[in-house]
Amino acid sequence: MSDLTLVIGNKNYSSWSLRPWLLMRVAGIPFREVRIPLYDPATAAELASWSPSGLVPLLQDGDLKVWDSLAIGEYLAERFPACHLWPEGREARAMARAVSAEMHSGFGHLRNAMFMNIRRRHPDRGRTPESLRDIERILTIWRDCRDRFGADGDFLFGHFSIADAMFAPVVLRFRTYEYPFEGVVAAYAATMLELPALVEWIADAEQESESIPQFDL
Repeated sequence: MSDLTLVIGNKNYSSWSLRPWLLMRVAGIPFREVRIPLYDPATAAELASWSPSGLVPLLQDGDLKVWDSLAIGEYLAERFPACHLWPEGREARAMARAVSAEMHSGFGHLRNAMFMNIRRRHPDRGRTPESLRDIERILTIWRDCRDRFGADGDFLFGHFSIADAMFAPVVLRFRTYEYPFEGVVAAYAATMLELPALVEWIADAEQESESIPQFDL
């Protein structure tokens, strides 16, 4: 049994939980999964027993607790260097860190206008001027990463990395809101949606019984 435990929220809604879960699954890092349904009367108490921040995700490694998706990714990259969770080239690695941090801290208009909800389809909803600007920036990032560093594979930096995990919830948002795109960005989104680990997450989300009304529109 692995010493690693990953605490996550509902798979249908929790974009932050998806990121480290997908990263670990694709990298083949074994872990025990603890799922705590969010926005439930018991949620706060359950989260408090695990997470200092009271939020998901949280990675526990023995007595060590690491919270926040990007911090978890950085910790895993150090803990499992053979998995090459960041690109190996210095320039590619710098850009991967930059776009991951931008995803981590930015794109608030997209998040607010297009909630993550794997089970639903909302074509044409959420396309505010502000969210569309966020989307265009994301698509520019995808094109630039693929053009400059993606020649050795089908992901942003060729091989799957933390950067792909950080953008995975955006791919699912585009699926939910049926946002149209083509060319290299469409190919990248298709590659992500065909990942066995992401297929597994989607299947689990579709089987969840919880409904959070404010995210079900």
